[in-house]
This record gives sequence, C-alpha cells and structure tokens, in this order.
Amino acid sequence: MATIQQTAQFIRESIQHAYPEPEAGAIAQLVLEHVLRKSRMQLSLAQQEELNPEQEEQVRQAVERLKKQEPVQYVLGTAHFYGLDLQVDERVLIPRPETEELVDLVVREHSGRIGLRVLDICTGSGCISLALAANLQADRVYGLEVSEGAMKVARANARQQKLPVAWLEQDVFEPIQGIAPHSLDIITSNPPYVKEQEKSLMRANVLEFEPHLALFVPDEDPLRYYRRIAEVGAGLLKKGGRLYFEINEQYGEEVRQLLLQAGFTQAQVVQDLFGKDRIVKGEL
Repeated sequence: MATIQQTAQFIRESIQHAYPEPEAGAIAQLVLEHVLRKSRMQLSLAQQEELNPEQEEQVRQAVERLKKQEPVQYVLGTAHFYGLDLQVDERVLIPRPETEELVDLVVREHSGRIGLRVLDICTGSGCISLALAANLQADRVYGLEVSEGAMKVARANARQQKLPVAWLEQDVFEPIQGIAPHSLDIITSNPPYVKEQEKSLMRANVLEFEPHLALFVPDEDPLRYYRRIAEVGAGLLKKGGRLYFEINEQYGEEVRQLLLQAGFTQAQVVQDLFGKDRIVKGEL
C-alpha cells in the first residue's frame, strides 16, 4: 500500500498534463484532505502513513475524473466559501473567491444592523444567500433561482448548514412573487455575465463542466440581467436599501449607469483584490 507522500506524488504526476504545477500540488492536497479526512497539518505530519485499499480506490477514481479536466470541486462534491463547506456538482457554478469579496463587502457594510431582509438573485448553490444568513443579523434571507437542479443543491446546502433561507424558484425576468414592494434592505446578485464570444478564452474545465445557463449571456445584450435586476431592485428595496452586483470587469461604468437610470441615488464601482472592476453597488 502507498504512503501519503507517495500518493500525493502519484496524483500530481497523473494530472500534470491537465493541471500544471503548482495547481497539481494544490489539487493533490485537496484530494488527500477529503479522502483521508485530515487537515493540511495532519497530512504533513503523517507523510509515511499508508492508505488502506478503500482510500486508494477513492484516490484512483478521483484521479481518473481529474485527468479529464473535471473541476476538483465537482470530483470531491464540495467547495469552501466564506467559512462554509458547500455541496456542488454540475448543476451549479463553483463559487469563486471574487464572490467571497462581494459577500465580505455586504457583511462589513451592514455589521451591527438587526432585522435585515435580504434577497440573492441567481443564487445557484446558495453560496451568497447562505453566507449572508450565517454572517448577518437578518430577519429573512431569500434566494431566487430559475434552475430546478440548482435549487435542489441550494436547499441541500441550507439543510446541511442549518441556515434558514426562503427559496424562490422563479425566473427573474417574470414578476417576482412572494416579496412585498419596498421591503428589502439588501439585494445581491452574481448573474451570468460572460459573453458567448469569450468562450474561446475559457479553460476547458470550466467550459466543459460548469452550467452554461449560469455563465453566459448573448453577445448582443450582455447587460440584460443587470438591467432587469436593477429594475427589480428599484421596486423591492426600501429607501436607502442597497444592491450589490458581481460584474464582468469590462462593464463597470455601464452597470453603474444602469443603476442610476433605474432610480438609484448613488452607485459606484468597487475593485477586487487584483485591481479589477468586480462589484458595482448602488443605494436607492
């Protein structure tokens, strides 16, 4: 039987054509943490410990999927997001670090406030709505999603995390049901924003495995979700309520102008940790 050290090397060598270093090493670490139920520190202290046959088979199966460039989060069935370990599969987009930055901005700007009412639109796995439910003193958090498959994943995550979110399986382009006008303090959304023409720039592990419904917008109308959600926000937010978008970095100023045109009194573009326009926030 192979040791942890030998297994890590096996994983790295097996997937290096699809995932060059240092990514291959990081993926090997995630696989071993998941299969062996050990932390990074525990693994480093047990390099000569041997895997049992069942564990070796789990690693082998994971490697076969990784060799086909399937994202490691789907292979393991879990993704870490803002302190939560969430279930993910091909029905939902894998949560990104940029989206954690959006959540962090909302949490910081509403720290200490109680009784908040929050809506996350295009909620997918539920990552934003669940992270806000866990970190805000909210009276009610809603998560809206059109995909039945994604909604099943979000509901499962809510049960696993024991967080109260009211799920709305609706199309944002239809009238929103179940929320009173001008009753919300916060709306967040990470809608589809990748143009169809940008497919050629995307990695195969994203393009071939993640749901296109959650990724792409028509080239001729890339701001359609922002325009509609700005309209929805103007109708559902209280006076002084705030809307937060994750955006395609190309469209910061255009999305800011959409909010002002929809009746928001102020709007600004916020850059991410890499200095890219990534969030637009507006106040009604």
